[in-house]
Amino acid sequence: MSIESLYSEKDGLGLAEMVRQGEVTPLELVEEAIRRIETLNPQLNAVIHTMYDQARAAAQSGLPEGPFKGVPFLLKDLLAELAGEPLRSGSRFLNDFVPDQDSELVRRFKSTGVIVVGKTNTPEFGILPYTEPELFGPTNNPWDVERTVGGSSGGSGAAIAAGMVPLASGGDGGGSIRIPSSCCGLFGLKPTRGRNPSGMIAGAYWFDVVVEHALTRSVRDSAAMLDATHGYHTGAPHSPPPPARPYLEEIERDPGKLRIAFTPKPLLGKNMHPDCIAGLDATVKLLEEQGHTLIEDTPVIDRLPVSMAMMTIVANGVATEVKAAEKLLGVKATHKDFEASTWALVLIARRMNASRFIQALRTLQESSRTLGAFFEEYDLLLTPTLSTPPPITGSLQIQGFQRTMVEILTKLNAGWVLEAAKLIDTAAEDVFEFVPSTPLHNISGGAAMSVPLYWNQDGLPIGMHFMGGYADESKLFQLAGQLERAQPWFHQRPPVSL
Repeated sequence: MSIESLYSEKDGLGLAEMVRQGEVTPLELVEEAIRRIETLNPQLNAVIHTMYDQARAAAQSGLPEGPFKGVPFLLKDLLAELAGEPLRSGSRFLNDFVPDQDSELVRRFKSTGVIVVGKTNTPEFGILPYTEPELFGPTNNPWDVERTVGGSSGGSGAAIAAGMVPLASGGDGGGSIRIPSSCCGLFGLKPTRGRNPSGMIAGAYWFDVVVEHALTRSVRDSAAMLDATHGYHTGAPHSPPPPARPYLEEIERDPGKLRIAFTPKPLLGKNMHPDCIAGLDATVKLLEEQGHTLIEDTPVIDRLPVSMAMMTIVANGVATEVKAAEKLLGVKATHKDFEASTWALVLIARRMNASRFIQALRTLQESSRTLGAFFEEYDLLLTPTLSTPPPITGSLQIQGFQRTMVEILTKLNAGWVLEAAKLIDTAAEDVFEFVPSTPLHNISGGAAMSVPLYWNQDGLPIGMHFMGGYADESKLFQLAGQLERAQPWFHQRPPVSL
């Protein structure tokens, strides 16, 4: 079988096994990844920085004897600090920033034997659930190039779906691993808060709602990568209990008869597309066929206060990152350095007092306890990952008069007008209308996953979202393994692929 065929047929662990058996060399895999990026990226704009020479050199040197030895890998261009390579975070302001050391998670990624061939597109600072930064332009969905890949790990999602690499890194602060996994037909697990070391050298991002991991096509690649990267890192504020056994073993174990709640109701939104409800119905039937108990039920979430509290955290997180970037570069930032929506969040955050921020934290903690109580009654909660199939690129952005007003007011540094007009509140409602369930487990810190179990009549993937309790990765991996065996998705390929 040719290297081209083998590369398509194998997941990351499969390619690494071929390297161990001497059937293929790491350099051959790197050259195939480069060929695919060069062929497909002009249509997709998934990879915004290439490292071909560095990858070739790594392939011909002594690689670590890890589970992914010799496997090409892409890093999301946010948080993933790699010494000597740009980390732009989708922002003009950081266009020339080059870290001088690896972040802890990147160090752990590299210890698995992966070979980094480039970095992937992301919205500015990972704020938005779609990947359309002004700096690099939008990433296109390989299932339909006129549609979004989601975000913020959209470049990684598109690259894996198209077959450039079998796995790539991602970060999740409101669904940013799970959203592109749904849009691109991939498996995406958001680990428990603190399971992986997260953030840049400075530490946590967005007050610890963000956790990093990888997007994959196969469940076992996700499990094996988490086995290799999880664990306490010095100074981490959270340290969940270690798993009873390797996650790679869990995917072969019977999950038993699970008690699973499900709901078609958008928990933080108002509407749910019929295709997403059809996917939910099909998934409920599939789960019942596997012997699980399905009960229609939902936790009681006070939608608007929770949405606004989450946006308060994000706005202050963005403002903090801008201040850190100013210190890092020794340059004072202005509205010209950022997209209008990003600078609007900075201006609004600067007007907030401490009590408002603390109240937002309190609101989110109350919701976290509500979710915790719900998972004392149920093993898992099932919803569609998103409220709609992948939308048309650009359709989720602020439009018309709102966009014009935000652009004008940010240029004037008129944060008080932005706040009074509640333009960002309206934009936040639009965001949560698209992602009505994924942010809840960033709030709670629990584990969750998007599983590619449904494609609509237009051939667009629609992920199914499973939320578990705190430190519930093992249960999720057991179920994911069962579902992957019952309804395989690995060989589903989009029109833009090799």
